[in-house]
Order: sequence, then C-alpha cells, then structure tokens
Amino acid sequence: MRREPTARQLRLATELRRLREAAGLNSREAAALLGVSPAQITHIESGLAGVSEKRLRRLASHYACTDTEFIDALVAMATERIHGWWEEYRGLLPTSFLDLAELEHHATFLHDVAILYVPGRLQTEDYARAVFSARLPELAPDELELRVNHRAARQKSTIPHEVVIHEAALRMRVSDRPASRAQLVRLLEISEADHLVLRVIPFDLDGFAKASGTMTYAGGPLSKLDTVVRDAPHGTVLVDSEAQLNIYRTSFRRMKTVSLEPERSRAFIHDLTKEL
Repeated sequence: MRREPTARQLRLATELRRLREAAGLNSREAAALLGVSPAQITHIESGLAGVSEKRLRRLASHYACTDTEFIDALVAMATERIHGWWEEYRGLLPTSFLDLAELEHHATFLHDVAILYVPGRLQTEDYARAVFSARLPELAPDELELRVNHRAARQKSTIPHEVVIHEAALRMRVSDRPASRAQLVRLLEISEADHLVLRVIPFDLDGFAKASGTMTYAGGPLSKLDTVVRDAPHGTVLVDSEAQLNIYRTSFRRMKTVSLEPERSRAFIHDLTKEL
C-alpha cells in the first residue's frame, strides 16, 4: 500500500475507474472478474495500490476497451520503475513540486500561457528567487533555495515547448532593474533553441478577450492522457477531464491567434531590454 500516490499514479487510477464506469460495472463486479476483493479494486482506483500488466489488460478486456494504444499507455504507466531526479526533493518540498517535475518528464510537449509572470521553466535564478521570496508566509532561506534549485533543474530538459507570454509578464519587475533585464536577455537566448517557440501578446494587440488565464498544458502519449496544470489559491490543480481539456486546447489556439509570430516576438523583447 502506498502512503502518498504521485499525481501520475493517481491519473492511472482515475483512468481505470473511468473505464469501469463506462462499462457500467461497480467495484464489486470488477473485483469478481479478477477474483479479488472489492477493497482491492478500490485501492487500485485510488492509487493506493499498483496493478500488474496482466491484471490491467484483463480489466481492459472485461471493460470492453478496444483502444490498444490507450491500453498500452496505461500499461506503461503501471509498470514503469523510474527514480527521477525530483525524488531527491521528496520530503523537502511540497509534493506538487515533484508531481509537476514528473509530469514534465513524461510529457510529449508543453504549452504555457503566462499573463503576469515568466513561466517557471524560463526563469533565471534571480527571478525565481524573487517570486518565491514574495510568498506568504515567508519561506525559510534553505527552503527558498531548494525551490530555486528545483526550478532550475526542471529547465534542463529539451521537451518541445511552446510559450505565449503577455507583455504584462515581461514588464512586471518582480525584483530590481538588473534582474528584470537579465530575465529578458534569458528569454532572448532560449528563444533561439530548437525546442522552444516563444510568442508575445503586446498590450496594444486586439483580441485579448479571447485569452484565458495562466496555464501549463502537458501533452501525454495520447491526447486523452493530456493534463493541464493551473495554479489556485489553495495550491496546484491538475485538470484531466476530456471536456475541460478541449476547452484549454481551444484557449491555447486562441491565444496564438492574438500573439506575435516568433521573430516579431523576439524583436519585441529585444526592444524592451533597451528600456531597462
């Protein structure tokens, strides 16, 4: 039994529950198909217990799921044995930090929308330190540095990443003038990378009403396994229902339509650096 399932383990559990419910079966009926107790199904569907490939495929068969790509993706989630770099922070940082790093590690692509702050994966250490320093209640110095180091470690991957960032985030001085300029220079440097596409929405561009709030959209091995990360007052929220995912997909497409092309975006950021 797991004491604290990861977000990825919980997602697998959720998908298995959805399959069972779509088949019109309750947990007792599903348990009878496997020859286990209803409690075992409950544990599997709550992420507290793992499931073997054999049992997972048997459940999928009983649930009449014929999507082999989807089943294979669930099997990969159930059988992987990865000890990622983020595990060194377990017990030191909130689990949401670890879950985000794990989600990004397994994602096939990332889409970011930023309105007030530069996305974490693009932040300089000084910028990240200023953001975390503003947190209430204030963080102890050692925990603050742990968060900055964790954020820096997330930036090492070269997963395909598309970012739409509003001018407000570019102009927001979370620290002093030198740190703000260094952050803009960092954006210019990383925007040249093959894996990153950066777009800017200036204040004077029409159509911003189509935009929504800040989000990170992480692509899964299949679109039905995508995940959206939203920051809320009570913490990080992961969205994975198909209806909500469709809304965020549409939202990101709309954001792109009211943003500058990458080359014009780089020129825009370059002009901002001259003001600092």
